Amino acid sequence: MLKTGRSNLTKPVKLYAQLAIQAARGGDDLYTTSLMTLADELSASERKRLVKARDNALKALHEYADWLEAGVANMPDWTPLGEATYNHLLKRVLLLPFDARDVATLGEIELGRYRALEALLKDPRLASPDPARAQHVPKDQEEFLAAYEARQQEMIDFLKQQQLITIPPYIGPFRIRQLPEAFKPTSPGGFMTPPGLYDADAGGFFYIPTYDPKSGNFYIRAAIEDPRPILGHEGIPGHFLQISISNHVANEIRRQHGDGVFAEGWALYTEEMLSREGLYPENSAAQAQVLRLSRYRAARIGVDVNLHTGRWSFEQAVQYFMEGGGLDREAAEGEAAGAASSPSQKISYIVGKWQIMRLLGRYRDAQNKKEGDTYRLGAFHDQLLSYGTLPLSVVELLMFDDDASLRKALQ
Repeated sequence: MLKTGRSNLTKPVKLYAQLAIQAARGGDDLYTTSLMTLADELSASERKRLVKARDNALKALHEYADWLEAGVANMPDWTPLGEATYNHLLKRVLLLPFDARDVATLGEIELGRYRALEALLKDPRLASPDPARAQHVPKDQEEFLAAYEARQQEMIDFLKQQQLITIPPYIGPFRIRQLPEAFKPTSPGGFMTPPGLYDADAGGFFYIPTYDPKSGNFYIRAAIEDPRPILGHEGIPGHFLQISISNHVANEIRRQHGDGVFAEGWALYTEEMLSREGLYPENSAAQAQVLRLSRYRAARIGVDVNLHTGRWSFEQAVQYFMEGGGLDREAAEGEAAGAASSPSQKISYIVGKWQIMRLLGRYRDAQNKKEGDTYRLGAFHDQLLSYGTLPLSVVELLMFDDDASLRKALQ
């Protein structure tokens, strides 16, 4: 595969090559630790073959990183998509009823709103997680991961007590694991792995950065002080629950679809929904963290749009994350690299959340008009997730028989 990569990469881009080098150099643990969990049940001869294959793979990865590094100085710099191509992506691929300027405006509005909501806290410092405020700081990585994972059950209990969503019996366990070093360059906050569409195992995983109680990383600090906002986003009721339900939608075509704006919009929406429904005490660190998380997701929009339309440099994007989003430099650089690597991914959170909240308002008004005062939030959530991970303009058509957003996207 790497030989093919070398022959195909006639004009590798410097930024992508630098990210690939970091990933390849930090990937040993995937093979020396994670992979070798497969060896426990192997015979001696099979284990020998696995070790040989592993060592060859690592050698190939290191040689590939060396090859990239040797040519970095002569590689072309990263270039943006340009506004026309970016708009094509928004409308014809994502089926959004917005162009780049609409999306950028939404980002500016939401960033201003969440910065102001932080300022309105009785103690605005709560929006920046601080392990020193935590009642207990885990002594090591194992205790940290176990404490993180243990908080999921109280969130499940809250959802059930408040009838906020139906949790089907097929939902599996959600585990917290350490983020492999190979993924740190573009995923500084970690990432979630849901069950595959045809997997027999219904469990999922969230990989979080290596534990360090003195770390400046936002995600580590947040996880020590109160992991629930991020845990809810990644686990239940966020990504893990939503994708697990989507995997069981009856229609095969809808099961196969994975719209990122819906998925990230739902997960971000659940952060604020849980806060407003009373999971966290007023003016608590968790409630403040929800505001900071929405604030930096709003900052992501400005970075994504301005990078890919050619208005900003990479360093301008980093600075915007730090100044507007309130992130530390390590997280800001990782976020900017992720934005450059995946056009439109960073807009999906706020754009999707905005579309879902718009649907929620319409749903409540329609229910009350049709059936009297019978609106229930949990019923909206159940209906929304029942369609699968579809573009929200399509969901609007299915939920209200209204194709206005879809037609606007396809103009």
